[in-house]
Amino acid sequence: MTAKTRKEKLQAMLADEPHDPELLYMLAMEHVSEGNDEQAVRTFQELLAHAPEHIAAYHQAARALQRLGQLTQARATLQSGIPIALKNGDTHAAGEMQGLLDMLD
Repeated sequence: MTAKTRKEKLQAMLADEPHDPELLYMLAMEHVSEGNDEQAVRTFQELLAHAPEHIAAYHQAARALQRLGQLTQARATLQSGIPIALKNGDTHAAGEMQGLLDMLD
């Protein structure tokens, strides 16, 4: 019997806690690591639907969208995430997202 991969372990944990923001974030980042940006974006979108305050998900989703050439969606994601980061006092994350947004324009 082979050991479960990190992704398989995350999927198993998500079966019990399907909307856990950190598990969803980790799964999305596993998809990024695999080069599966389409699935990563879907997972980030699912995460943000259940946890719209998860700041890092906006930045990572926008980066995945950028890699997919979906620049309009990437901009919209950043424009949604920046005010949330600022509202939560995370000026560093807001600055990083603004930098990416500026690069996309």
